Amino acid sequence: MLNVITRHAVHQDHAKTMDTDALRANFMTEGLFEDGKINLIYTHYDRLIVGGAVPAGEPLTLDYVAECGTKTVLERREMGIVNLGGSGRITAGGDAWTMERGDVLYLGMGAGPITMNGLGRFYIVSAPAHKPYPNRLIRPQDSKEVRLGDATTSNKRVINQFIHPLVMESCQLVLGYTTLLEGSVWNTMPTHTHDRRMEAYLYYNMDPAARVVHLMGEPQQTRHLMIGNEQGAISPPWSIHAGAGTGSYSFVWAMAGDNTDFTDMDFQETADLK
Repeated sequence: MLNVITRHAVHQDHAKTMDTDALRANFMTEGLFEDGKINLIYTHYDRLIVGGAVPAGEPLTLDYVAECGTKTVLERREMGIVNLGGSGRITAGGDAWTMERGDVLYLGMGAGPITMNGLGRFYIVSAPAHKPYPNRLIRPQDSKEVRLGDATTSNKRVINQFIHPLVMESCQLVLGYTTLLEGSVWNTMPTHTHDRRMEAYLYYNMDPAARVVHLMGEPQQTRHLMIGNEQGAISPPWSIHAGAGTGSYSFVWAMAGDNTDFTDMDFQETADLK
Protein backbone atom coordinates (compact mmCIF):
# COMPACT_ATOMS: atom_id res chain seq x y z
CA MET A 1 0.00 0.00 0.00
CA LEU A 2 1.36 3.41 -1.04
CA ASN A 3 0.38 6.71 0.56
CA VAL A 4 1.80 10.05 -0.62
CA ILE A 5 1.25 13.53 0.79
CA THR A 6 2.60 16.79 -0.63
CA ARG A 7 4.30 19.57 1.29
CA HIS A 8 4.47 22.93 -0.47
CA ALA A 9 7.30 25.37 0.14
CA VAL A 10 6.77 28.00 2.85
CA HIS A 11 8.22 31.52 2.72
CA GLN A 12 10.09 32.60 5.83
CA ASP A 13 7.73 35.58 6.37
CA HIS A 14 4.80 33.15 6.46
CA ALA A 15 6.62 30.85 8.87
CA LYS A 16 6.97 33.72 11.37
CA THR A 17 3.18 33.79 11.77
CA MET A 18 2.69 30.05 12.38
CA ASP A 19 1.55 28.55 15.66
CA THR A 20 2.66 25.14 16.91
CA ASP A 21 0.07 23.18 14.94
CA ALA A 22 0.91 24.98 11.69
CA LEU A 23 4.66 24.50 12.17
CA ARG A 24 4.18 20.77 12.74
CA ALA A 25 1.82 20.43 9.77
CA ASN A 26 4.26 22.12 7.39
CA PHE A 27 7.71 21.07 8.61
CA MET A 28 7.44 17.90 10.69
CA THR A 29 7.55 14.37 9.29
CA GLU A 30 5.79 11.66 11.27
CA GLY A 31 3.84 8.46 10.74
CA LEU A 32 6.23 7.26 8.03
CA PHE A 33 6.77 3.76 9.41
CA GLU A 34 3.68 1.52 9.34
CA ASP A 35 3.67 -2.25 8.90
CA GLY A 36 2.81 -3.26 5.35
CA LYS A 37 2.86 0.30 3.98
CA ILE A 38 5.02 2.75 2.05
CA ASN A 39 4.44 6.33 3.21
CA LEU A 40 6.04 9.18 1.26
CA ILE A 41 6.16 12.95 1.62
CA TYR A 42 6.74 14.77 -1.67
CA THR A 43 8.22 18.18 -0.85
CA HIS A 44 8.55 21.28 -2.99
CA TYR A 45 11.96 21.94 -1.44
CA ASP A 46 14.27 20.85 -4.28
CA ARG A 47 11.59 18.18 -5.01
CA LEU A 48 13.01 15.97 -2.26
CA ILE A 49 10.95 12.92 -1.27
CA VAL A 50 11.25 11.39 2.20
CA GLY A 51 9.41 8.31 3.39
CA GLY A 52 9.31 5.00 5.16
CA ALA A 53 8.59 1.41 4.19
CA VAL A 54 8.01 -1.50 6.59
CA PRO A 55 7.51 -4.82 4.73
CA ALA A 56 6.88 -6.72 8.01
CA GLY A 57 7.68 -9.98 6.22
CA GLU A 58 5.62 -9.31 3.08
CA PRO A 59 7.12 -7.69 -0.05
CA LEU A 60 6.42 -4.04 -0.81
CA THR A 61 7.11 -2.56 -4.24
CA LEU A 62 7.68 1.13 -4.92
CA ASP A 63 7.10 1.92 -8.59
CA TYR A 64 4.59 4.48 -9.87
CA VAL A 65 4.33 7.71 -7.86
CA ALA A 66 1.84 10.06 -9.51
CA GLU A 67 3.41 13.16 -7.94
CA CYS A 68 6.63 12.52 -9.90
CA GLY A 69 4.89 12.59 -13.27
CA THR A 70 6.92 9.66 -14.63
CA LYS A 71 6.16 6.01 -15.34
CA THR A 72 8.32 4.83 -12.44
CA VAL A 73 9.73 6.71 -9.46
CA LEU A 74 13.39 6.39 -10.47
CA GLU A 75 12.91 7.31 -14.14
CA ARG A 76 14.38 10.78 -13.45
CA ARG A 77 15.46 10.37 -9.82
CA GLU A 78 18.12 8.88 -7.55
CA MET A 79 17.43 7.37 -4.13
CA GLY A 80 19.06 6.57 -0.81
CA ILE A 81 17.60 3.93 1.51
CA VAL A 82 18.69 3.52 5.15
CA ASN A 83 17.78 0.38 7.07
CA LEU A 84 16.75 1.25 10.63
CA GLY A 85 15.44 -2.23 11.46
CA GLY A 86 16.33 -5.90 11.14
CA SER A 87 17.73 -7.79 8.20
CA GLY A 88 15.97 -6.95 4.94
CA ARG A 89 16.32 -7.44 1.22
CA ILE A 90 15.91 -4.99 -1.64
CA THR A 91 15.75 -5.74 -5.35
CA ALA A 92 15.96 -3.20 -8.17
CA GLY A 93 17.23 -3.20 -11.72
CA GLY A 94 17.77 -6.95 -11.72
CA ASP A 95 20.07 -6.84 -8.66
CA ALA A 96 19.42 -7.72 -5.02
CA TRP A 97 21.01 -6.59 -1.77
CA THR A 98 20.70 -7.85 1.78
CA MET A 99 20.66 -4.88 4.13
CA GLU A 100 21.45 -5.03 7.84
CA ARG A 101 20.70 -2.32 10.36
CA GLY A 102 22.72 0.80 9.57
CA ASP A 103 23.39 -0.08 5.92
CA VAL A 104 22.67 2.47 3.18
CA LEU A 105 21.70 1.59 -0.39
CA TYR A 106 22.12 4.06 -3.25
CA LEU A 107 19.96 3.53 -6.34
CA GLY A 108 20.76 5.53 -9.44
CA MET A 109 18.47 7.05 -12.02
CA GLY A 110 16.70 4.41 -14.09
CA ALA A 111 17.06 1.56 -11.59
CA GLY A 112 13.38 0.74 -12.03
CA PRO A 113 10.84 -0.46 -9.46
CA ILE A 114 12.14 -1.19 -5.95
CA THR A 115 10.93 -4.22 -4.00
CA MET A 116 11.57 -4.38 -0.25
CA ASN A 117 11.20 -7.45 1.93
CA GLY A 118 12.22 -8.90 5.27
CA LEU A 119 12.37 -7.27 8.70
CA GLY A 120 13.86 -3.95 7.62
CA ARG A 121 12.50 -0.53 8.50
CA PHE A 122 13.52 1.39 5.42
CA TYR A 123 13.92 5.16 5.44
CA ILE A 124 13.68 6.46 1.87
CA VAL A 125 15.09 9.71 0.44
CA SER A 126 14.92 10.62 -3.25
CA ALA A 127 15.93 13.65 -5.32
CA PRO A 128 15.80 14.48 -9.04
CA ALA A 129 18.79 13.28 -11.08
CA HIS A 130 20.30 14.19 -14.44
CA LYS A 131 22.37 11.05 -15.13
CA PRO A 132 22.66 7.48 -13.83
CA TYR A 133 25.30 6.50 -11.29
CA PRO A 134 25.95 2.88 -10.29
CA ASN A 135 23.78 1.31 -7.62
CA ARG A 136 25.82 0.69 -4.46
CA LEU A 137 25.34 -0.85 -1.02
CA ILE A 138 27.41 1.02 1.56
CA ARG A 139 27.96 -0.56 4.96
CA PRO A 140 28.96 1.53 8.00
CA GLN A 141 32.59 0.37 7.79
CA ASP A 142 32.74 1.71 4.22
CA SER A 143 31.42 5.15 5.13
CA LYS A 144 33.54 8.20 5.88
CA GLU A 145 33.61 8.63 9.66
CA VAL A 146 34.03 12.11 11.16
CA ARG A 147 34.25 12.76 14.90
CA LEU A 148 33.24 16.21 16.10
CA GLY A 149 32.37 18.09 19.27
CA ASP A 150 33.55 18.20 22.83
CA ALA A 151 32.26 16.99 26.19
CA THR A 152 32.43 20.53 27.58
CA THR A 153 29.82 21.66 25.05
CA SER A 154 27.77 18.43 25.25
CA ASN A 155 28.03 17.76 21.53
CA LYS A 156 30.48 14.89 21.02
CA ARG A 157 29.19 13.01 18.00
CA VAL A 158 30.15 10.66 15.20
CA ILE A 159 29.11 11.52 11.64
CA ASN A 160 28.99 8.71 9.10
CA GLN A 161 28.92 10.01 5.53
CA PHE A 162 27.51 7.52 3.00
CA ILE A 163 26.19 9.21 -0.15
CA HIS A 164 28.93 11.82 -0.17
CA PRO A 165 31.68 12.91 -2.61
CA LEU A 166 34.36 11.37 -0.36
CA VAL A 167 32.63 7.98 -0.62
CA MET A 168 30.81 7.88 -3.97
CA GLU A 169 29.34 10.05 -6.70
CA SER A 170 25.72 11.14 -6.96
CA CYS A 171 23.83 13.80 -8.87
CA GLN A 172 22.71 15.96 -5.95
CA LEU A 173 21.73 13.70 -3.07
CA VAL A 174 23.97 13.78 0.02
CA LEU A 175 23.13 11.49 2.94
CA GLY A 176 24.53 10.13 6.17
CA TYR A 177 23.73 9.80 9.83
CA THR A 178 24.98 11.21 13.12
CA THR A 179 25.16 9.47 16.50
CA LEU A 180 25.49 11.41 19.74
CA LEU A 181 28.02 9.95 22.19
CA GLU A 182 27.13 9.18 25.81
CA GLY A 183 26.50 12.33 27.81
CA SER A 184 26.08 14.59 24.78
CA VAL A 185 22.75 16.08 23.74
CA TRP A 186 23.45 18.86 21.22
CA ASN A 187 23.71 18.29 17.48
CA THR A 188 24.92 20.75 14.85
CA MET A 189 25.90 23.55 17.23
CA PRO A 190 26.97 26.19 16.31
CA THR A 191 24.17 25.99 13.81
CA HIS A 192 24.10 27.11 10.20
CA THR A 193 22.01 27.63 7.10
CA HIS A 194 22.85 26.73 3.51
CA ASP A 195 20.88 28.75 1.00
CA ARG A 196 21.95 26.49 -1.86
CA ARG A 197 20.50 23.29 -0.38
CA MET A 198 17.57 22.09 1.69
CA GLU A 199 17.90 19.37 4.33
CA ALA A 200 15.73 16.74 5.99
CA TYR A 201 16.30 15.13 9.38
CA LEU A 202 14.96 11.86 10.77
CA TYR A 203 15.54 11.17 14.48
CA TYR A 204 15.77 7.55 15.67
CA ASN A 205 17.34 5.27 18.32
CA MET A 206 15.25 7.15 20.88
CA ASP A 207 13.42 6.01 23.99
CA PRO A 208 9.65 6.33 23.37
CA ALA A 209 9.34 8.99 26.08
CA ALA A 210 12.35 11.00 24.90
CA ARG A 211 12.14 14.10 22.72
CA VAL A 212 14.49 16.25 20.68
CA VAL A 213 13.91 19.99 20.79
CA HIS A 214 14.56 20.67 17.10
CA LEU A 215 15.40 24.32 16.41
CA MET A 216 14.33 25.82 13.09
CA GLY A 217 13.49 29.18 11.59
CA GLU A 218 15.56 32.17 10.57
CA PRO A 219 18.50 32.84 12.90
CA GLN A 220 16.77 35.90 14.37
CA GLN A 221 13.30 34.30 14.27
CA THR A 222 13.84 30.84 15.74
CA ARG A 223 11.05 28.33 16.26
CA HIS A 224 11.08 24.77 17.54
CA LEU A 225 9.50 21.35 17.08
CA MET A 226 9.22 18.66 19.76
CA ILE A 227 10.23 15.49 17.90
CA GLY A 228 10.01 11.84 18.98
CA ASN A 229 11.44 8.57 17.73
CA GLU A 230 11.24 8.01 13.95
CA GLN A 231 9.93 11.52 13.44
CA GLY A 232 11.77 14.25 11.61
CA ALA A 233 11.87 17.74 10.18
CA ILE A 234 12.02 19.31 6.74
CA SER A 235 14.48 22.20 6.79
CA PRO A 236 14.11 24.93 4.13
CA PRO A 237 17.27 26.67 2.85
CA TRP A 238 16.51 29.76 4.97
CA SER A 239 16.18 27.79 8.21
CA ILE A 240 18.68 26.78 10.85
CA HIS A 241 18.57 23.13 11.92
CA ALA A 242 19.90 22.02 15.28
CA GLY A 243 18.60 20.24 18.32
CA ALA A 244 19.07 19.00 21.86
CA GLY A 245 17.68 15.73 23.18
CA THR A 246 16.33 14.65 26.55
CA GLY A 247 18.13 11.33 26.03
CA SER A 248 20.38 9.56 23.56
CA TYR A 249 19.49 9.64 19.88
CA SER A 250 20.77 9.42 16.31
CA PHE A 251 19.55 11.13 13.18
CA VAL A 252 19.70 10.65 9.42
CA TRP A 253 20.44 13.82 7.48
CA ALA A 254 19.88 14.22 3.77
CA MET A 255 20.38 17.18 1.48
CA ALA A 256 19.54 18.16 -2.09
CA GLY A 257 20.20 21.32 -4.08
CA ASP A 258 22.79 23.08 -6.19
CA ASN A 259 25.87 21.18 -5.04
CA THR A 260 27.12 18.20 -3.02
CA ASP A 261 29.63 20.19 -0.96
CA PHE A 262 29.00 19.12 2.65
CA THR A 263 31.04 22.09 3.95
CA ASP A 264 29.02 24.70 2.03
CA MET A 265 27.45 26.25 5.14
CA ASP A 266 26.71 29.75 6.41
CA PHE A 267 27.50 29.49 10.12
CA GLN A 268 25.46 31.46 12.65
CA GLU A 269 26.99 32.65 15.91
CA THR A 270 25.10 31.20 18.85
CA ALA A 271 25.11 34.59 20.60
CA ASP A 272 23.28 36.09 17.62
CA LEU A 273 20.35 33.64 17.69
CA LYS A 274 17.00 34.97 18.85
